Amino acid sequence: MVISLARNPRGSAPTRSRRRLVAVAAAVFGFAVSACSAGGADVPASSASTPMAVDPTATTASPASAAKQKAVDAYLGMWRDVAAVATTSDWQSPRLAEHATGDALSVLARQLYADHYNGVVSKGAPANSPVAQSVDSQYEPKTVVIRDCSDASTWLKYRTDNGKPADDEPGGKHLIHAEVKLAVDGSWRVTRFAVERTGSC
Repeated sequence: MVISLARNPRGSAPTRSRRRLVAVAAAVFGFAVSACSAGGADVPASSASTPMAVDPTATTASPASAAKQKAVDAYLGMWRDVAAVATTSDWQSPRLAEHATGDALSVLARQLYADHYNGVVSKGAPANSPVAQSVDSQYEPKTVVIRDCSDASTWLKYRTDNGKPADDEPGGKHLIHAEVKLAVDGSWRVTRFAVERTGSC
């Protein structure tokens, strides 16, 4: 993409990247991988005297697996929102808060404001491949950590005055770590994320 103004989670000065969203707002997290189970269908009994057969796949997703899926959906939703809003650099759009909150929302709004101020908009969208790597609880999950290799090669910035590319820097792939939390209203939202340098994945 094309948003700049990143903040290092360790407190270093802001940096700029002009063709992709580079918003470093969190430290790198540790991860653990868990698997999901699938749902199945009911199996009728063959006769009144025969016990009902049990489908071994007829299981319900665990709380942790369900939380991971919801967190990934929220993460992808955040980037869809940003890509849509960035076409006009509307830093005040309420859509930004649909899947992001806290530090993540603050960073996104600041970066879009910077583009608005500089007369820049973005076209295209990032290609994301998120994986939920850890969850804080297997039974009552409230925090999920995601790892993503995001390709921003076709998510580029353009000047609003002449429609030309804002710069000649190439796009590329970036490793992203994100934290997604369960909100009080039952929704999942990205609370912070860290985008690594181009070529980091």
